[in-house]
Amino acid sequence: MSAPYSELLTLRDLLRWAISRFNAVGLTFGHGSDNAWDEAAYLLLYSLHLPLDTLEPFLDARVLDRERTRYIELIHERLTTRKPAAYITGEAWLQGHRFFVDERVIVPRSPISELLADRLSPWVADPDAIRRVMDLCTGSGCLAILAALAFERTDVDAVDISADALIVTKRNIAEYALQDRVHALCSDIFDSVPLTQYDLILCNPPYVNTASMDSLPDEYRHEPTLALAGGVDGMDLVRRILDQAAAFLAPGGLLVLEIGHEYAHFNAAFPHLEPVWLDTETTSDQILLLTPEQLIS
Repeated sequence: MSAPYSELLTLRDLLRWAISRFNAVGLTFGHGSDNAWDEAAYLLLYSLHLPLDTLEPFLDARVLDRERTRYIELIHERLTTRKPAAYITGEAWLQGHRFFVDERVIVPRSPISELLADRLSPWVADPDAIRRVMDLCTGSGCLAILAALAFERTDVDAVDISADALIVTKRNIAEYALQDRVHALCSDIFDSVPLTQYDLILCNPPYVNTASMDSLPDEYRHEPTLALAGGVDGMDLVRRILDQAAAFLAPGGLLVLEIGHEYAHFNAAFPHLEPVWLDTETTSDQILLLTPEQLIS
């Protein structure tokens, strides 16, 4: 494969070429990066075993033939399969933390992770008082692990209906050596979860409405439909969660729920609720906070 690309001598050459190819075929981004430059740079640094935050010093370094070939093969796989880069490399990064991923789970990208980096301040006044956390619809387990790292005195139940997803969850728990504090549970929402009073329930459920599911770009179609599809208005799982969550929240507990771009559908489905909307650096009107008292009323 090297001969046709022999004029690509440096990292800068390879990066420019990859960006051109990405733009030429119209790839869709959104699984860890939102543009061609960032994704091409990530794949380049990954392929060369270089730190992912250190591109500039190496841009004009020349590559070996085998290094060029490896990168070109990664780019061709991305172009021809339309798989998210995370599935090609087997890893995703969230808030500076690496997680193993494959097509049994969606690629970690929840903006709830930004809130956990700040330990849910100011809504959690005393992080040491958070002793029991549930991460519902855990997928890769990324939010469960970030919660355990943010709240060092807590035990976390990582819950998912998919036994396949939980294999990935357990691998990530083990990679962070958190088996004593993070526990993978197989359950359809709350159905098989022992009645427990949680100080915090996190949830990034399937919420994509049917019309949006029908028009998803190819990249998103590699992700498990079970983890994306939320019914006609995207609220099928959300209804069940809100109906049952209060019973699993301790007095003063909090439910933090992501609904993506379904703000209008949420308000139409739950006109009686007045959640607090939690903005992040990258999102607004996508994450809501509710107390057990609001859920019961």
